Amino acid sequence: TGELAADGGLARLPFDAAVVLCGNMVEAVLPAPPSASVLESAERVLNCKGMSVVPGLIEGHAHPSFEDYVETTDAGDMPPEEGVLHTVRNCSRLLQAGFTSAFSAAAARVRQDVVARNWINAGYARGPRLLAASPEICPTGNLGDSSALHQPRQSFGLVADGADEVRRAVRLCIREGVDTVKINIGGDLVPNNLLNADRTDMLSAYGEAEVQAACETAHGLERRVAAHCRGSNDVRLALACGVDVIYHCDFAANDSSILDALQQARGRVFVGPAVGLMHALAPDVPDVKLLLDAQCRTYAELRRRGLRIVVGGDYGFRATPQGTNANDLVHFQTYFGFSAEEALVSATRVGGELMRLRVGQLRPGYLADLLVVDGEPWVESGALLATEWSEQVRTPGIKAIVQDGVFVRNDIWSV
Repeated sequence: TGELAADGGLARLPFDAAVVLCGNMVEAVLPAPPSASVLESAERVLNCKGMSVVPGLIEGHAHPSFEDYVETTDAGDMPPEEGVLHTVRNCSRLLQAGFTSAFSAAAARVRQDVVARNWINAGYARGPRLLAASPEICPTGNLGDSSALHQPRQSFGLVADGADEVRRAVRLCIREGVDTVKINIGGDLVPNNLLNADRTDMLSAYGEAEVQAACETAHGLERRVAAHCRGSNDVRLALACGVDVIYHCDFAANDSSILDALQQARGRVFVGPAVGLMHALAPDVPDVKLLLDAQCRTYAELRRRGLRIVVGGDYGFRATPQGTNANDLVHFQTYFGFSAEEALVSATRVGGELMRLRVGQLRPGYLADLLVVDGEPWVESGALLATEWSEQVRTPGIKAIVQDGVFVRNDIWSV
């Protein structure tokens, strides 16, 4: 028993409740105190009085294969065997941080997410329910392509130029088992993209034919497409071609017609700012400060228009260590005007819709993924944040983590 955020979206006010789990499902959410018959029939009872029960958190822009990156070439410099081990380890960190599900936004190599997902699903490793992504399919010279004419280098990209090469890259990634195809419509390395007071937008790297080829191929094989879109034209192309998840959207607010189109598509698309890395880098990198300023304008407007906005801030760089992912809940409040309650909704119910699983809400018939928290995270997010993350992720405010009906961690009562 304890205070309960009833559905991850606080469709009703928190109330004293008993959450009844049966196997890996939520069987009932009953007013407290539970009846004698409920207590007598329970195999185990966990007394959470004075605490809160909320759905497990959901990472909407995860990079579990990214480990302490400083340069984009760090992904290619890491041997694939070590890369897989780091991916599995980072999945464990995510779960320790309270993220019971994760939607990957790109993998360092084609099979890194896939292998981690398969091992988690087989019970060989612990981690969130993971939807595996491809590397970032990108054109020559864009984010993900770190080569120079005299020096080929690998990164987290899969270079494909022209519609035919894009189709082949999408098919290859799907053949190898990805759930989501990631494409970089825009990026951070397109020539002449240095931002300043006079340049307040960014250039697209892919054209419509290439984006259309990616979406048609992936959708035809029943996979979704996520896209890296910083410039306003990137977002326009993503919407026109049917991209399912549009990340960043920094300069969408430059054009009210794009905001209108996003609003019209809000029942189909998800968006995510990936603000964590922007927050970490902005104080020292002027370009990033301009990006963050643009992002603040855009997401304040997208929040007002009711877009489905997911948390997940490009964690996995040295500036954004794996395990600190819940910092996004605070960033949403600092930069975009969210309340703590709205940030919790993005990290639970909206994330569940992105996963297309019965997660992110505490309702009968939903999967039993939940957190017991010492605090009221719909009022103040601090109880969900990690305080250590080097070897083991420590979240003192999270007293228990349940995934699929099983305690991952329980600091309340020894089960």
